[in-house]
Amino acid sequence: MVQLRGFLFTLQMGRSNKISGPRGIHALVIKLSESDPLYGEKKKLLESKGFSAEVQITLEDSSSAEWTSTTLKTMQQIFRIIHLDEAELYFFEDPPLGCYSLKNEMEALNSMISHIDSLITITKCLQGHVLRCLRDVTVNLLKEFWDRNTVNDTIWNVKQCNEENHLLQWGERIGVNSRVQIAHIEGFGRGAIAQEDLEVGDIALEIPVPVIISEDAMKGSDMYPVLQRIDGISVETMLLLWSMKERYNSSSKYKIYFDMLPREFNTGLSFGIDAIMVLDGTILLEEIIQAKEHLRTQYEELFPTLCDAHPDVFPPELFTWEHYLWACELWYSNSMKIQFADGELRICLIPIAGFLNHSLYPHISRYGKVDPVTNSLKFPMSRPCRVGEQCFLSYGNFSSSHLITFYGFLPHGDNPYDVIPLDIDNGFDGDNNVMDSCKHTTHMLRGTWFSNNRNIFSYGLPSPLLDYLRNARNMSDTESPMQDKLEVEAQVLEDLYATFSSMMEGLSDTNPDTRENIEWDVKLALQYKDLQRRIMSSILRSCSSGLKMLEDEHERSHSRDHREK
Repeated sequence: MVQLRGFLFTLQMGRSNKISGPRGIHALVIKLSESDPLYGEKKKLLESKGFSAEVQITLEDSSSAEWTSTTLKTMQQIFRIIHLDEAELYFFEDPPLGCYSLKNEMEALNSMISHIDSLITITKCLQGHVLRCLRDVTVNLLKEFWDRNTVNDTIWNVKQCNEENHLLQWGERIGVNSRVQIAHIEGFGRGAIAQEDLEVGDIALEIPVPVIISEDAMKGSDMYPVLQRIDGISVETMLLLWSMKERYNSSSKYKIYFDMLPREFNTGLSFGIDAIMVLDGTILLEEIIQAKEHLRTQYEELFPTLCDAHPDVFPPELFTWEHYLWACELWYSNSMKIQFADGELRICLIPIAGFLNHSLYPHISRYGKVDPVTNSLKFPMSRPCRVGEQCFLSYGNFSSSHLITFYGFLPHGDNPYDVIPLDIDNGFDGDNNVMDSCKHTTHMLRGTWFSNNRNIFSYGLPSPLLDYLRNARNMSDTESPMQDKLEVEAQVLEDLYATFSSMMEGLSDTNPDTRENIEWDVKLALQYKDLQRRIMSSILRSCSSGLKMLEDEHERSHSRDHREK
C-alpha cells in the first residue's frame, strides 16, 4: 500500500471478497485518506461526481482501448479532486474542460504515473502489461497537455557561472549526477539549464546523502554540546548558528559551497526604510515586520549571552545581528525538508539543488525523499524540459508576499495563491441553518481573472464569500422572490466595492518617473504594490459589472411582473 498526500493507492487481489469475478483478477483501489485535513470537502465533491471515498477499478486481462480510455478518465477525475489544495477548494469552479488548473492537472497525472509505477514494481500479476499500457497512455496524456499549454522556458541571455560550476564539478567528483548546467540567467540570477532533452520521469539531479548538509554536520561541531543544554532550542536554530561559524571555517568539508553563497541574499528581511515606506497598507509590510520582530527577539535571547559564556565557541565578531540575519536568509531561501531512509524528516541545505529556481509551473515538483537503495536524493521530471530551457523547481504553494519575504523574488506569471484575506466575523445569532451553510471559517479574494464564471450571481467572485454575505443578510432561501434576491445581491456587491475602494485608496500610486535608478528593494516593493493594485482593480471591476447585470435583470424582472399583472 502506498500513501501520498491525502490518498491511498493499492492493488487488490481477486481472492478478496470485496471483488467479484474469477480468481486472479486484480483491482486498483483509490482511497481518499481520512487523515487528509480537507477530507470532508473532497469526499463531498467526489460524491457529487458519482464517486465514493474509496473506488475500485477492476483490471482486465487485456488492455482494450475502450477500457484504457474509461479507466484513465475515471482516475483523472478522482486524482484531480484528491490533489485540490485549500485555495483551490475555496475558489472551486466546475471547469468546462475538466481541468481545474495547470498545477492541479500536472499533480494529478504525475501522481497517477508514480503510483502505477509503484504497483508495477511490487506485483507480478498477470495484468502487469495492462498497468504498463495504462502508464504509457498517461505519460502521453501529460506530454500532450503541456504541448497545449506551452510555457516558454527558453533562455536567450545566459552567462556561464565559473564559480558555481566548480561546485558542480566538486559534487560530481563525490557522486552527484547532474543533467543540468548552472548559469546566470537574465531576470532570474543563477539558475539551472537542461543540458539535454529531459522527459517525464528522467532524473535531472541526484545528490548522494553525504553531500547533503543536515543536523549530522552540526552535531559533530564544538558548539553542539553547548547548544543541547539550552532549554527549548530547536534543531533549526542550532543549524542556523552552526552555519554562521562554518561559513568562515577554512577547513570545512563544505567550504566550496559556503564560498559561493552570496554576501547578501536580498530577501524582504533585508528591505530598507524606503522600501518599507512604499509597502504601507500592504500585506507584505505586515509579514516582513512580524518576521523581523520574531527574528530579533530570538537573536536577543541568545546573544550576547552565548558569546560572553563561551567566547571560544561563539566568537562575538561572527555572531552579530547582521551575520544572524544572513544565516536566517540562507536557511529560509535555500533549505529543504528531506525524509531520510530512517523515515525522519530533517531540514537540510542541498548544494547544487539550491540553484534551481521556483516556478508556478515547475518541471520538478515531486522530490524530498531519500532513495534507500541508492542512498541519494533524486529530482525527477514532472514535465518535459527541452535542452537549453531553464529547469524549474517548486518551492511550495506560496503567496508572492511570502516569496518576497523569505526568498527575495516575485514569481513570473499570475500566482493563484496571491489572496487577500478578509477579516469577517463568522458569528451568527442562533441561526443554525445559516451557520451550517457557512463551512469556511476564513474568507479571501484573489484576482478575478482566474475565474471562468462571470455570470450573474457569480461575477468572478468566490462562491463561499458570496454565500456568506448573502446568509448574513438572511438571504439563504432559494425560493425567495427574485426582486428580494436582486436587492440583497446589490447590497453584497456594494459593500465589497466600498471595502476595496477604501483599500485601493490606501495604496497610493507612485510616479513612474521616480522608478529609474532605484534600489533593488524599492523596485521589488513597487512591483508587489502594483500586483496588489491589479488584484483590487479586478475585484472592483467585477463588482461594477455585477451591479450593472443586477440592474439589467431588475428591469427585466420588473417588466415581466408588470406584463403578468
